[in-house]
Amino acid sequence: MMTRFILILSTCIVLAVPLLFPATNSPAATERPPAPVTITLQWLPQSQFAGYYVALDKGFYRKRGLEVKIRHAGPEQDSLASLVDGSADFATTFLTPALRRRDSRLPLINIAQIVHRSTTMLIARKQSGISSIMDLNGKRISLWKGDLGVPFQAVLTSHEITPSRIFDQNYSVNLFLLGGVDACSAMYYNEYNMLYQTGLNEGDLVTFPLRDYGADIPEDGIYCLESTWNNRPQQCRAFRQATLEGWRYALAHPEEALHSVMKRVFDAHLPTNRSHMRWMLEKILPAIIPGTGDSWQAGVLSPDDYAKAVELMKRQGIIHRAPSYESFHPTGGSHVP
Repeated sequence: MMTRFILILSTCIVLAVPLLFPATNSPAATERPPAPVTITLQWLPQSQFAGYYVALDKGFYRKRGLEVKIRHAGPEQDSLASLVDGSADFATTFLTPALRRRDSRLPLINIAQIVHRSTTMLIARKQSGISSIMDLNGKRISLWKGDLGVPFQAVLTSHEITPSRIFDQNYSVNLFLLGGVDACSAMYYNEYNMLYQTGLNEGDLVTFPLRDYGADIPEDGIYCLESTWNNRPQQCRAFRQATLEGWRYALAHPEEALHSVMKRVFDAHLPTNRSHMRWMLEKILPAIIPGTGDSWQAGVLSPDDYAKAVELMKRQGIIHRAPSYESFHPTGGSHVP
């Protein structure tokens, strides 16, 4: 009888042990499937977004529990619209359009500031009689339409420049090359070099970097809706950290980063080349990863830069209100990795 009792008791103990001490080394107990998230980048595939491609290709997103899908907007598509319709969790855009959309009550949150310096400029032909920015008065100018044109409009307005006509500028600078306009929008890391690839010489052009005319405003940032930040703050931080890791890797391994870029360029059948993409990567990286003499921090929107952007846009009547820095950029601060 006693033997039978001991046998039953031993069996109960064996059965109870897994319940009291569940296995912690099984895949089901230690690993969760990665959370699917989507980001819409504001333009077509190019080195401007190398850090995102690298973070995906090297598994930096997956390492932080994210299964990321990358989408692209373009000249006819608004990246922020994907946040409104729910087709994306994150989107990139410049700071100025983000503030304008926030003023129109779209509850945007900046979870990472990627490009910290203005790289935008107006480019004109010297043969058009343009040597100073005031010479643009009465000239024909092409500007990126929609939100991308905000910094340009701010500079023109603040300098009381009235073009004879403003044309919409889309993907290419062909209208400028054909003489249809006297000046066009450009990014230092993109269209500026693109013009020289067509055969123009440096002496043919005059440039007006917007940062030299009161509009040194940070550009690409990563945005989400307030509801996304409030409901999934850790996921937002994970996406931010993985993206910054991608950019740091691109700085250390530029040729590998270019491979990730060109893979997307070829898939999208875009008319560009590796030489131009290399130029773009080289010129944009110093605005993303700080050098030894820089005081700003990668991924963090400077409170001073934010205040200057708000003041400029209010002065030009582009926005009427703006959220506090802390509510607009909740990941800000030196404590954020």
